[in-house]
Amino acid sequence: MLEEKYDFYSPTNLKVHELDYALKDHLIVMDSMDMFTKRHSENVANLVGRICQYMRCRSQFTIHCILAAYIHDIGKLFIPKEILNKPGRLTDEEYAIMKSHTTLGYNYCMEDLSLRPYSDGPWYHHEALNGTGYPRGLRKPDIPYSAQIIRVADEYDAIVTKRQYTTHVNISATLQDLIQDALPSKDVIALDQLKQNEQLGKINPKPLRALFKVVIDDTLYEISCVMNYVDYIKSQIKRLQTIEKYEKKRDTAKKPSTKDYYTAGMKLLLEQGETLENYKQVLSEYENALVIRKDRIDKLYKEIKIIKKLKV
Repeated sequence: MLEEKYDFYSPTNLKVHELDYALKDHLIVMDSMDMFTKRHSENVANLVGRICQYMRCRSQFTIHCILAAYIHDIGKLFIPKEILNKPGRLTDEEYAIMKSHTTLGYNYCMEDLSLRPYSDGPWYHHEALNGTGYPRGLRKPDIPYSAQIIRVADEYDAIVTKRQYTTHVNISATLQDLIQDALPSKDVIALDQLKQNEQLGKINPKPLRALFKVVIDDTLYEISCVMNYVDYIKSQIKRLQTIEKYEKKRDTAKKPSTKDYYTAGMKLLLEQGETLENYKQVLSEYENALVIRKDRIDKLYKEIKIIKKLKV
């Protein structure tokens, strides 16, 4: 049975944004990062570009956000690998070192004239609108809008990776967690908004709402991939059922020549790894796979309905 192939995020051609080719050589440095950080950076850039499109951002601003997102974790180049790749919980000291990747990334960008315009990615992507972020504990007016968008994409991909999502089934639970980060904290009030008695959450609701639309797109993309695989499964079931049909005709045939005819037809329909002895087992596996995929499609459509009802 062929394996089902599917990417969690919809394929996105970032080349359409005509990214700054002057940065091409500098972005090669991302290849020296560990595979997890490199993939995460690519995912965040993908998400940021699509969020910007749904927010109808200007092309130039979108390009800026994508590039800033690509290098938002570039400071992790300078974090010791034993900390960066530690499987367990970080100690307080190790966590302090890990958090320094924002400052390290900013300093790295400031030393290069080509990267300097995109230093907002590394410098601000862990800041929170309510002042609870790091490295400087800035509040909304002091955090670039580009970084507010990057934070939403960064947090979403981090949760998706941590929870090891391979499907968008139950993805609404992750979005609901992000909604909590967008809601005002009962304990934290942004000082500059105190006079208006207005509270802020950690992340900006506007790019989060755009992310909802991106996730719906990704879920629809997954549905289309599963449907294509379902079509493949159905074709295999039809082929194997034909073998089964030939076997019945062969078993009821009286002439040896007729029996040989149907046996030859059965063998012609067999694929690699299949035999006349095991094809019924293969058929059963395909039938079970079909049930599972149809159930998955139903669940994915339900997820879309849930996401459409989410409010922030």
